[in-house]
Amino acid sequence: MEADVIVVGGGHNGLICAAYLARAGVDTLLLEAAPDVGGCASTVDDLGARFNICNCDHTLVRAMPIIDELDLVEHGLRYVEPEAGSIWTFHDGSDPWVIFHDQDRTLGGLAEAYPDQADAYRRYLVDAMPVARLALDMVRTPPSAAGFAATALRRNPRGLARLLEWSRRSLVEVLGRYFDDWRLIMPAVTVGPTVWGLAPETPGTGLAAIGYATRHLVRSGRPVGGSGALTDAVRVAFEMAGGRVRCGARVDGLVIESGSVAGVRLVTGETLSAAVVVAACDPARVFVDWMDDPPASARRLADRWRRQPVPEGYESKVDGVLAGLPVPRWADLLRDRHPGLNPLGQTVVVCPSPEQLVEAHQLRDKGRVASQPTMLLDIPSVPDPAMAPEPGRHVLSLEALFTPYSLAGGWPGSSEPERWLNLWADLMEPGALDLVTAWRAMTPDRYEADFAMHRGHTPSFGASPLAVFFGRQPELTRYRTPVDGLYLSGAGTYPGAGIVGMAGRNVADTVLGDLSGSLNGPASMLGVGR
Repeated sequence: MEADVIVVGGGHNGLICAAYLARAGVDTLLLEAAPDVGGCASTVDDLGARFNICNCDHTLVRAMPIIDELDLVEHGLRYVEPEAGSIWTFHDGSDPWVIFHDQDRTLGGLAEAYPDQADAYRRYLVDAMPVARLALDMVRTPPSAAGFAATALRRNPRGLARLLEWSRRSLVEVLGRYFDDWRLIMPAVTVGPTVWGLAPETPGTGLAAIGYATRHLVRSGRPVGGSGALTDAVRVAFEMAGGRVRCGARVDGLVIESGSVAGVRLVTGETLSAAVVVAACDPARVFVDWMDDPPASARRLADRWRRQPVPEGYESKVDGVLAGLPVPRWADLLRDRHPGLNPLGQTVVVCPSPEQLVEAHQLRDKGRVASQPTMLLDIPSVPDPAMAPEPGRHVLSLEALFTPYSLAGGWPGSSEPERWLNLWADLMEPGALDLVTAWRAMTPDRYEADFAMHRGHTPSFGASPLAVFFGRQPELTRYRTPVDGLYLSGAGTYPGAGIVGMAGRNVADTVLGDLSGSLNGPASMLGVGR
């Protein structure tokens, strides 16, 4: 037998799961299809520079116990903290506003930019902060009805009632109770439903309303040297505990014997045996592609996954090397409003109007990109000089949303990425484009080819809090499957996408409990082997 447990997928959740298992004394082998670990949390070398595969702001993971429990600081993880959480800007040239970790500083800026919305933001915070605190506590709690109930009882019951009520509503319905200016609503839409691929009027998106409040509770940070410094540190923790990593190992099937997992099969035909397999990847691929003949216990579940629509990726990223720093058109305004704030030192979110967002949804369904797409702009080398290719040079990060995998005419040879780069330059003072010495585009087809993301799509868990509480879709909310020995983790499982890490920690918790046969809370086992 190659290992006691095989973890498939070297993104941050797979690595975190593997590290906890190895530190508990479990012989663990991690398989990654790409040449290196990290997945969408990684930082890669190209064009003589270092680029983050996705936006580099880490927030929720910093509020979890993972960094301390895995001793990641001792393994090289360091964070720099941008002065502001984000700068919210708008394609129509409306006044930008800034969200800081400090509530009063945020309100002071709002009082100048949108004075008629400042009191509304105060009312929002009174209602949202208890919900955000409870949501964070629940994310920290290994999922079980008893555990969630105990967590909820420790908090103000009004926070629980509001969490449940907001989770049934749409985001625009919830925030519309507080704000009557779309410029206070669209930023939350951008980092919530838009990132999830949903319209903000969709019922069930309302809990995204805690996004602003969460930024006041947890300060965002950037791993020094890039987002991949997090996954690099977890890999060190894993290997120091005796774990093994094998990259360039793409799985295309499960070995199932007598209804139980017996290992995995690689695309090369090689089989690797293990009594437990954790699939830290897209759940649909596990049930649709990896089971030629599902055991009787899993046939109904496999049929359900096969009937689900196949989603497509809709996010792209342009990475560039800059010979110097551009000047945003709003730089002087923000410096006057927030003395000392570097306008390039944090993520800048460029929001469309509600009408433009509706158009973007319609065009995406036709395989086209909106004329003014939602964009996230960043120059990571400003807050973190370790990201600079060399003194005086910088790296540009530009994400564009609603860029469909099935682009009309296809992505090879498309002029879209260059158009986004020109849109970025138009938001800067003249001369910004001349600073770009080299650039590359990561489009949905590239994410599929480089990171094994089917049709460029990364899954995201989207069930309601009640579904999680009651353990509906247990393969996603409790991590076990009907196939004995097969567990799921990753962005498609609770608590979902983003750099959080609790899906990895939770599934390790579950596996350790099952391996030990313990009926007690296995969370106490997570420190074993430290």
